[in-house]
Amino acid sequence: MPMLPENPLLLYVTDPMCAWCYGFTPVIRRLKALWFGRLSVQVLVGGLHPYAQDPLTSPEKDKLAVSWHRAQGKSNLPFDYSFFLQKEAIYDTEPACRALLTVRHLRPGLTLEVLRALHSAFYADGWDITDTQVLVEVLRPFGIPENLFLAVYETDEIYQQTQSEFKMVEEMGVSTLPSVYLDHPMWPRLISRGFCELPELEERLLQAMQIPY
Repeated sequence: MPMLPENPLLLYVTDPMCAWCYGFTPVIRRLKALWFGRLSVQVLVGGLHPYAQDPLTSPEKDKLAVSWHRAQGKSNLPFDYSFFLQKEAIYDTEPACRALLTVRHLRPGLTLEVLRALHSAFYADGWDITDTQVLVEVLRPFGIPENLFLAVYETDEIYQQTQSEFKMVEEMGVSTLPSVYLDHPMWPRLISRGFCELPELEERLLQAMQIPY
């Protein structure tokens, strides 16, 4: 019966514009640090609300704002609510997901840290991370050359790969962001769906690692 590897791989399904992911990414970062050398983390883009073209309606804004408030209450992280003052607020999460996938191609070791920076830029600072130049500014401290980033970010290939990853995540059965899976050649095993604190996440991981496939 196939067993899990000694150095397991966690699949962290997320979105840079997901409020609960903003709260949960610090938990993943702490878990990775706690398990340094014994655990790997790969970030997958889930596509919370990709390809949106129409501005949010008032009821949609209200529903989203409630979710943000709940996430803030759980995570105790700063939130900037000026997004909801925009008359033509379009909530398209594809550009930020594509930017994160681009970073994963160019500098895979920075993916989780860039995700944290994208979260903070959008939620704490109120930056429009659907704008390409804003994305460039978020990435600047990480030493990724602007021309290199744009050379990949604006290609048809990365568009298609982003769309393919959205589809793959859907086929995995992901219905909630954030979600965490324990990777395995046979099929990823769900560890966590939605926000949870570090002790609970670690307990679920340990339990999953003890169950043979």
